[in-house]
Amino acid sequence: MSLIHPTALVDPACELDSSVRVGPYTVIGPHVQIGAGTTVGAHCVIEGHTTIGRDNRIFQFNSLGAIPQDKKYAGEPCELVIGDRNTIREFCTFNIGSPGDRAVTSVGNDNWIMAYVHLAHDCVVGNHTIFANNTQLAGHVIVDDWVILGGFTVAHQFVRIGAHAMTAMCSLLFADLPPFVMCQGQPAQARSMNFEGLRRRGFSAERISAVKAMHKALYRDDLKLDDAMLRIQALTERSPEAAPDVALMLDFLKDASPQRGIVR
Repeated sequence: MSLIHPTALVDPACELDSSVRVGPYTVIGPHVQIGAGTTVGAHCVIEGHTTIGRDNRIFQFNSLGAIPQDKKYAGEPCELVIGDRNTIREFCTFNIGSPGDRAVTSVGNDNWIMAYVHLAHDCVVGNHTIFANNTQLAGHVIVDDWVILGGFTVAHQFVRIGAHAMTAMCSLLFADLPPFVMCQGQPAQARSMNFEGLRRRGFSAERISAVKAMHKALYRDDLKLDDAMLRIQALTERSPEAAPDVALMLDFLKDASPQRGIVR
């Protein structure tokens, strides 16, 4: 029995694994590739040069692979690439990239993306993230692994959100959000570190203690950023187990945009 509903419009030039399920009234364009085990709900439109991996669950009423909302776009074959085991709930809009940047919008693996999420052109989403309802990312935003974005979070273009960071509902990000940091507000301000999330991911007491020390250096002791980074670097001497976490933070801070700065 065919796994493609008879009312679906699937271009014969697209590449769908034989195990892909397609719901009623869905439209799939000629340059689309979808891997094994993925299900696509009803009334979806998947178009453009879009590649979707294995075992994804794409719910009804999604628009994936439409052209970017960028007036400079002139029909270039930019891409949307989605990895494996992602859940994409209703009414999400993921655009392809634009020629002025990477030309690719990408989503990694094992992400949980709730309803009405927008990923603009050239966004990069890592692995194991959670996007609550109505999260909106402007173009060129980077979201690292294990990030949790609260409902109605909005990120300005070119912002980067570090690994294990978390935003509260209705947060507005104009600056880069460092790893581990929890923020809230319009514009967003740092409130704490995502300690509970780290515990759930198996961080040891020593690693969590080092994250607390990083928070103190960045936000509690009124240090300039360069001085805070020196103090964070010194944490590896007394907490060797936390060396990867310290490196993650320092690499992020070194690469933070000088125009936007970081959420403080």
